[in-house]
Amino acid sequence: MQTRTLGHSGLKLSTIGLGTWAMGGGDWKFGWGAQDDQKSIAAVRAAVEAGINWIDTAAIYGHGHSEKVVGQAIKERRNDLIIATKCGRVWAGESREIGKCLRRESIFREVENSLTRLQIDVIDLYQIHWPEPDDEVEEGWSAVGDLIKAGKVRFGGVCNFNLAQLKRAQAIHPITSLQPPYSMLKRDIEPEIIPWCAENNVGIVAYSPMQAGLLTGRFTKERAAALPENDWRKRSPFFQEPQLSANLRVAEGLMPIADRMSIAVSQLALAWVLRLPAVTAAIAGARDPRQIQETARAGDVELSPEVIEEIEKLLRQRESELQ
Repeated sequence: MQTRTLGHSGLKLSTIGLGTWAMGGGDWKFGWGAQDDQKSIAAVRAAVEAGINWIDTAAIYGHGHSEKVVGQAIKERRNDLIIATKCGRVWAGESREIGKCLRRESIFREVENSLTRLQIDVIDLYQIHWPEPDDEVEEGWSAVGDLIKAGKVRFGGVCNFNLAQLKRAQAIHPITSLQPPYSMLKRDIEPEIIPWCAENNVGIVAYSPMQAGLLTGRFTKERAAALPENDWRKRSPFFQEPQLSANLRVAEGLMPIADRMSIAVSQLALAWVLRLPAVTAAIAGARDPRQIQETARAGDVELSPEVIEEIEKLLRQRESELQ
């Protein structure tokens, strides 16, 4: 699989990374429904065998459960992998309530807990999960910088920051990476954030490039209606009308393009995100080995200008429908 260098770090990431949000299970506010840990572990190992060299997780996924599963799965391959996790979303004991905290002492406590759950000595990429509370961004980012100096963390990144917040953080300590949502259906980082990241050598790691399953070619209105109550997508506007129908029409329009290229729709969606040099990598979530074995191959797919324009036409039609 192709690799790209992440910002100023020197880390060479495979263009597809494994996302482990769903591996946190369904027993928390933003879960994806019930998940079998053995399937999760098998998916991690399948990703490594497919050439993926980095795994993205977060402390809050399943209230630490995703990190524990990743830790079990990577025990024998730690030196072969780049491990990324996140801080800033907290919980207390068995409470189901999620808190937002970027205070220094909280982040220092979080990093120790993440190291323990992951069973590793250093986190390769430690990311602030959300810039919330906004007035704690500077304190939180300074704490990440201090963790780098202390050797607990190799590089620091941020997720979901807007342009003003990126500039505030960059003034304190160099940002290695930004992890924003980016897909055919969510393109708001294109006008300002992508150019700023390119100019400042901040690597972009896109999450939700298949828009939580909508751009796989396998999602239907029936599946949307059947989502369990503990699946966060049940509450997402992307999965509700009028967006749902418009989004599924895009996926349907991608099918003949993917067929001509002899690839899956999911691979086409990932390749579209990776068409921009400023995007270092895209995160492909998986719940079982089959899913990641398919999407891993997207890292070697290149799109012609003609295909890109054909996709743009589909996306313009969607925008017109939703106006």
